[in-house]
Amino acid sequence: MLKRRKGLAILIALSFLICITAAQTLDFIPVNLLGAKRAEAASTQEVAEGEEEVKLPAPVVYGIATDSLEIVEGEVARGEVLSQLLAQYNIDAPTVHNLAQKAKDVFNVRRIAAGRNYMILHRRDSAQTAQYFIYEPNQVEYVIFDLRDSLAVTLEKRKVEVIERTIAGEINSSLYVSMVEAGGSPQLVNSFADIFAWRLDLNRLQPGDNFKLIYEEKVVNGQTIGFGELKSAVFEHEGEEIYAIGFDEGNGINYYDQKGQSLKRAFLKEPLEYTRISSRFSKRRFHPVQKRYKAHLGTDYAAPRGTPIRTVGDGVVVAAHYTSGNGYFVKVRHNDTYTTQYLHMSKFAKGIRKGARVKMGQTIGYVGSTGLATGPHLCYRFWKNGRQVDALSVKLPAANPVSKKHLDAFDVLKGETMQRMQAIDIKSVKQELLASGKNKEPNDA
Repeated sequence: MLKRRKGLAILIALSFLICITAAQTLDFIPVNLLGAKRAEAASTQEVAEGEEEVKLPAPVVYGIATDSLEIVEGEVARGEVLSQLLAQYNIDAPTVHNLAQKAKDVFNVRRIAAGRNYMILHRRDSAQTAQYFIYEPNQVEYVIFDLRDSLAVTLEKRKVEVIERTIAGEINSSLYVSMVEAGGSPQLVNSFADIFAWRLDLNRLQPGDNFKLIYEEKVVNGQTIGFGELKSAVFEHEGEEIYAIGFDEGNGINYYDQKGQSLKRAFLKEPLEYTRISSRFSKRRFHPVQKRYKAHLGTDYAAPRGTPIRTVGDGVVVAAHYTSGNGYFVKVRHNDTYTTQYLHMSKFAKGIRKGARVKMGQTIGYVGSTGLATGPHLCYRFWKNGRQVDALSVKLPAANPVSKKHLDAFDVLKGETMQRMQAIDIKSVKQELLASGKNKEPNDA
């Protein structure tokens, strides 16, 4: 009996030994060992993660190393001035005054405007004393105010890249809407409208008319900040192509048709950038304020209050004051033949007074509703030889055509331009716009 028990014990021991050996062979890990392994793995992983988190060098902003500085970015609030911006970073009023004095020849600190970006670099201590203040007056320039022991102010400029672009489109509603949908900007629309104003009635374009433009785009750090010259354009109206080829004879770019004739006249067509005519020249019109029929010897342009008003040509201001009927108005004498007048202004532009000389396109005032007016608009009046005439129908002399000595150069440019324009397929452009969703109506799904 005893022998049997010993034999059984030996058998059990051998079985247990075989199981352990098998477990080791199969890499079997008991529960308690598994927990240890997991803990070890987690510890190893933490070390690995710690090793991956390599500390990156502090960024360099506006050419300034920030290893020991904290970066604070912000936007100037309405009414906020330099002393308020810096007071919370341990810069006192006398220091700000000295800084403003040093900045006089570089940047007037009073021009710090609401909505513009700024950055403060301060020390990493409890006082958080500002070391630099950087202000961006526009997308190209930035001003560095060095607030350290020796106060200094410098104006820097980012590199502006000029890229040539082309756009094309078809008129579906208005020129403005169609050109913006094609990828243009309001600035580009206004340039186009000024160029073609004497050849086309831009308020009476037809659906199906189309346009193509070659223009310059200004880019800073990959972002479009504006537009340069409109180099050339073509507008197809009722099957007829009218070209505007930009050509410089040495006095700046002017625009000519295929025959080398200037598209420009002695005056701008309209005193406002591309806008809507609300009332035309008439010998008999019902006056909305006086409630009677009388002559309306001017052209009314509907526009929001504050819209800049520009003089249509070079000249001298012969009147700039207020009357009960005209409100605030400016009258400009261009030469012995032509005079223009601009009524119902909200205010005059800076420097506009009797005797002031003005240039074509210069802002002379802003749209308002002063005097006998029911709402904001501009009444524009035009005199020829002392008699008021319809500004939209008066015939004005064209500017000079391309000079004979420059005709060969112009012909080469014309050939290149027309070839490029003809290569632009309006139908393909339209399909691309539809595919991108840019040309969808507001109610489209």
